Amino acid sequence: MIEPPNTSRKAGRKKRPVAHRRHSYQKVLDGRKRTIRGLWMRSGYFVARVRVQGDEGATVVKWVPLTDADGQRIQALGEARVALEKLRTQREDDDLPVLGRVPTLAEYVPDYLRHRETLTTQDAIRIATLRKDRWTLAAWVKAFGSLRLNQLKAAHIVRFRDDMLRNGYSPRTANLAVIALRGLCKHAKLEGHIKQLPMQDLRQLKGTVEKRRLVTAADLANLAAVAMESRFVGGRLAHVGERGHPLKNAVQFADYLLLMAYAGSRRNETLRLRWEDVDFAGGQLTIGADGLAKNHESRVVDFNPKLEAHLRTMHARRAPDSQWLFPSPQRGECDLPAKTFMESLRLARLAAGMPKFGFHDCRHFFISYCVMSGIDFMTIARWVGHKDGGFLIGKVYGHLSNEHAKAQAQRVNFGPVVMAAVQTA
Repeated sequence: MIEPPNTSRKAGRKKRPVAHRRHSYQKVLDGRKRTIRGLWMRSGYFVARVRVQGDEGATVVKWVPLTDADGQRIQALGEARVALEKLRTQREDDDLPVLGRVPTLAEYVPDYLRHRETLTTQDAIRIATLRKDRWTLAAWVKAFGSLRLNQLKAAHIVRFRDDMLRNGYSPRTANLAVIALRGLCKHAKLEGHIKQLPMQDLRQLKGTVEKRRLVTAADLANLAAVAMESRFVGGRLAHVGERGHPLKNAVQFADYLLLMAYAGSRRNETLRLRWEDVDFAGGQLTIGADGLAKNHESRVVDFNPKLEAHLRTMHARRAPDSQWLFPSPQRGECDLPAKTFMESLRLARLAAGMPKFGFHDCRHFFISYCVMSGIDFMTIARWVGHKDGGFLIGKVYGHLSNEHAKAQAQRVNFGPVVMAAVQTA
């Protein structure tokens, strides 16, 4: 006798393999065999099932692995129930942890750099800054690229920073590496990948800063004069007995040095100066009119006698076919500014015996002599583009003001004769 086929719904189902059942979500029962709402198990660990509001306003379901204070997955029922209640409270307070998959550092760096590239097109950051970010973040990826963003801890950052110090980097360079990572973490926080910055409680390293030697006018004159001497051959110093030549751009190089020294401008913003930025009638030089200065704002430097005289000398021999104070020698039919004078500086300081001199020393020269001339710090800050009202100048250069005041006190003269006390009747 042939039995009729079983047409029930259960009969048509295939029994799932044991391994598949082990990795699927399974309901959790309490001691009375009742289902605990929102609590599930998967692969031997407890998972919470919560409903949250999605990006577009609709309610979505999220599976959240439950972990203890040390970040370890929970396997005990009692701990799981406590963690579930905490998760529900966080949802009510709109303080839920990051839900869903968090990218690794290696995965997120390219996205962050594309965001930074967009900012360079809008002149919000400089290309040089982006280049430094690429180099620094590549080092972070090499060290911790496999970690997810929410797994980055202060201990990882301290370890990375300590490795830099052991490899000979300065505390300042190590601080800058942390700043680059902080920028990435801030962006990740805005996108909802992390809840807090891993370095928020980390203090910057304090290193000993080498005291700068005060550059003098004689030093600047020496560098400018050396560039004009016949001491150079093909990008090097001429050997003894070898016929040398002045630097090809010796005049421009000397003008560049003195302009920064008399105006306190930075090297790149000086290269971008146009003659329309020079107001001889008003006695002012506008720096950063193109919006590319360090703080993306222009500033005005009032003429001092040296600055005015130097600009008038430059204007008398300006290139008639260029709008730039420092036009590129290779500009051809395109009116372009010079890109850099770094190679000229390298050769000139080698010939002058000033190996540690840098273009930024011209800015320090300007600020130092303004301080020693008795100019108030707020005015100096306005000239050089500081936004702190002179606080940094007082902190860094205040000792010059004190030393100058003491030196001036020695010049006080009360006269060659001391008047006798007036006798009273």
